[in-house]
Amino acid sequence: MVRKVKELYAYRDMVRSLVRRELRGRYKGSVLGFLWTYINPLCQVVVYSAVFSVIFRVQIEKFYLYLIIGMMPWTFFNTCVQGGTTCVRAQAEMVKKIAFPREVIPISYVTSAFVNMLFSFAIVFLAVLVSGFGFRWEAMLYLPLVMLLEYLLALGIALALSAATVYFRDMEQIVSVLMMAWIYVTPIMYTVDYVPEQYRRLIMLNPMTPIVEMFHQILYYRIEPTGPYLALAGAYSCVAFLAGALIFMVLERNFAEEM
Repeated sequence: MVRKVKELYAYRDMVRSLVRRELRGRYKGSVLGFLWTYINPLCQVVVYSAVFSVIFRVQIEKFYLYLIIGMMPWTFFNTCVQGGTTCVRAQAEMVKKIAFPREVIPISYVTSAFVNMLFSFAIVFLAVLVSGFGFRWEAMLYLPLVMLLEYLLALGIALALSAATVYFRDMEQIVSVLMMAWIYVTPIMYTVDYVPEQYRRLIMLNPMTPIVEMFHQILYYRIEPTGPYLALAGAYSCVAFLAGALIFMVLERNFAEEM
């Protein structure tokens, strides 16, 4: 593992190059270009706000703010998981012809999505200011840590899925269906308190639950993340990252033959 980390560090320039290429190419040729970074999540927020505040009448103060705080990290996670299934296959020619650590591909993809999320958080900060909630700076100090934990979680899952999809092409469709359901078992459009007591343990098995809850604690409730959420998110992220790295190392040996 130490050797692999050193090898990846030696290819850090390649990672930076691929991240830049991904960011530039994401909206290449579109009229609005990089503005889609903000338009896409805002459209989702408008739709979910209409459904859950007008039709289902969720009783959450300033529901739009609660929703937008949860949607930004979810959009990043969803992008990494769904895009992670195809990111290695999309670079088939490079995998076949160039010798480099294959982990560079999912790392670059997830990192570019992470940078995109950082830009998107301008909407969150603006919404917090407009709402009148403001910031509690002692809580804000934890925001980089929570983002790092989500990055590790997303990277671990993307590593595993990107390797598995090389061998099992149906994984892309399976994951797409899974993600449509996953958002509804993540407390983005409701609070954990809305979940019946007997189902809360199941909700907490979702690795995105403590992540989203900590974003809400920091930016909506303006409190420091609670210890149980930090511990749970840390455990999920570390396990996902280590398991994903191990799965990728085992499966990458025959990538060229399977492409």
